[in-house]
Amino acid sequence: MKIKLLITILLFSLLVAEKAPAQGYKIKTIVIDPGHGGRKPGASGSFSKEKDVALKVALKLGALLKEQMPDIKIIFTRKTDIDVDLYRRAEIANEANADLFISVHCNSMPPGNKHIKGVETLVAGSHRLKEQDAAIRENADIKLEKNYKSKYDGYDPSNPSSFILLSLLKNAFRDKSINFAKLVQNSYIKRDKRLSRGVKEQGVLVLQRCGMPAVLTEVGFISNTEEEKYINSQNGQNEIANSILEAIKTYKKNIEVK
Repeated sequence: MKIKLLITILLFSLLVAEKAPAQGYKIKTIVIDPGHGGRKPGASGSFSKEKDVALKVALKLGALLKEQMPDIKIIFTRKTDIDVDLYRRAEIANEANADLFISVHCNSMPPGNKHIKGVETLVAGSHRLKEQDAAIRENADIKLEKNYKSKYDGYDPSNPSSFILLSLLKNAFRDKSINFAKLVQNSYIKRDKRLSRGVKEQGVLVLQRCGMPAVLTEVGFISNTEEEKYINSQNGQNEIANSILEAIKTYKKNIEVK
């Protein structure tokens, strides 16, 4: 009976907490992940490679964050042309107890479809969310202490109710990932007049191993002549980075409570 009562109380508390973020919660750490790198170039266009575009956009985003949001710690999974394993990218974010993970990529289509263009932002597919369990468990005690202590009243891995807690926490990450992804897409559309391909749920390995809200944003089709020029230009990269920055500012404002 005690366990059932505890679970009931926990569920009620979490449902209430979902509608009202924890008092004093702040976004303190963001991990920026430039896709590919080193011997893994990613997609190729007529004159450029995805790994190079992703790195340039990611570094510009990081510089903007440091300038305009100096209280937030910025961590890069790579700052140079090196190969970082997918599992390690998520591991870096988990070890840093990050509050948000942003992976930057370029899209591509095979010959015959090179007219396709636009931006889209991905979140971990719901059919693959079981793979987040290990990441959340590894990170749960610190994450809960840092971000959710006042919300969840602590975490006890020996208590059966903790498994329910992890499940709800995982769903909370999914919801926040989708909310942030929508903000990114809206920013691309309103600020840069980009063609939106929407927010999509996919079984992206790097995302499903992150124990925090996480997105992968495809900043344009490197296979499209027009967009390849845009995403390689200084103006294009500045616009993309600023649009992601504005989405971060809005997300931060929405979930933080003074």
